[in-house]
Amino acid sequence: MRERLQVAVEEFTSPSPICVSETEQVGVIMKLMEEHKCRHMPVISRHDKVVGIISDRDIYKACCKNTDSCNLSASDLMTRDVFRVKKNENIDKVVFAMSDRKISSALVEDETEFFGIFTSTDALNALLEIIRGDLDC
Repeated sequence: MRERLQVAVEEFTSPSPICVSETEQVGVIMKLMEEHKCRHMPVISRHDKVVGIISDRDIYKACCKNTDSCNLSASDLMTRDVFRVKKNENIDKVVFAMSDRKISSALVEDETEFFGIFTSTDALNALLEIIRGDLDC
């Protein structure tokens, strides 16, 4: 039987991603996503707590449905029920859960606070390292 790799999701998590406030306008969020070449942004409250996540797909859907989408804010579009994992969680469990739920990101937390974001792109990078044999376990 093959030994299962023990890799913490933290190893492939993008730490300290760009975040936006609940009141940030769609146009600003779109510019930030383009500038930073990202498709997901955690949304933080005025108390610096992560309260949701917004994706480029959320923005796209809102713009298709709402002709006045420029007046929308992050709180209007964000997903509030965010998939959260601990940074020491095994990557295979996280990737399986994301696939099962058909979502493309997870917020990664340590014991007390927000650590970063793990996306489907991060999962692909992990897979590439495993296939190439670059991963030290």
